[in-house]
Amino acid sequence: MNKIETFKKHLDEKKAIKIIAGIDNFDIESVKNVVNAAQMGGASAVDICFNEEIISSVKNMTTLPVFVSSIIPSELAKAVELGADAIEVGNFDALYKKGQRVSAQNVLDIVDETLRLLDGQKTFICVTVPGHIDVSEQISLAVKLEEMGIDLIQTEGAATVTPDKTGARGLLQTAEVSISNTIELARNVSVPIMTASGITTTTAPMAFAAGASAIGVGSCVNRLNSVIAMIAVVKSLVDCVSSKSKEQILA
Repeated sequence: MNKIETFKKHLDEKKAIKIIAGIDNFDIESVKNVVNAAQMGGASAVDICFNEEIISSVKNMTTLPVFVSSIIPSELAKAVELGADAIEVGNFDALYKKGQRVSAQNVLDIVDETLRLLDGQKTFICVTVPGHIDVSEQISLAVKLEEMGIDLIQTEGAATVTPDKTGARGLLQTAEVSISNTIELARNVSVPIMTASGITTTTAPMAFAAGASAIGVGSCVNRLNSVIAMIAVVKSLVDCVSSKSKEQILA
C-alpha cells in the first residue's frame, strides 16, 4: 500500500491526522522538526510549503505522505513533479495575516488552472474552503469541488475569530467556526472533510463528532520550540483519535 493509500484508509476510518508545518514556513530546520514530530508521534500525513529544497529534504526524511500547500497553480503542478504525495489549495493563513481574503471564485479559478496544468495526471487533491464566506456559499463551493473530482475538503475558521477567553474556553472559541463549517459541509457532500483551524487535543474529538474524517493541526504543534514537546502533542492527538475509534467499536 503506497503512502497516499494509507492516508485514504485513515480517512475511511475517520482517524486521519495531518500535521501542518505552515504554508509560509520556509525555515527548513523548523519544517524538519515538525515533520520529525509528526513521524515519531504517529500522525497520518504532513503538510509543507512549496519550496523545492524543502520538498526534497522532507521526502527523503519521512515515510508519511507529504502534502504541499500553495495558492499558485504552477507551484502545485510543480510539487507533483517533485514527488508530492498530495497537493492542497490552501492554507490561506498567510494571506489572512496580510489582511487579504479569498473568495469562492478565487478558489475555483485556482483549482481549474491546477487541473489544467496537471493535464489528467492522477493526483490526490485537497482544497480548503474559506471559512469567512457565508455558509451557503461554502456549501455551493464544496458541491462544485465534489463535481470536479476533488479528493478532500478542508474547513477553516480561526482567522475569523478573536477569542476573548484563555485556556480551554479560548480553544473552543477558536475551533467553533471550523467545526460548525464541518457539520454543514459533511451534510451536503460525500467528499471526506478535514477540519482545521484551532484544532487541538481539546477540540479534536469535537471535530470528528461533527463529521470530520480528518483533522489538520498546525499552530499547537509548529509553534512549539521543542521537538520533544511537539511529539508529545502529536501523540496526544493520536491517542484522542484512537480512543474515539475504540469507543465507536464498543458502542
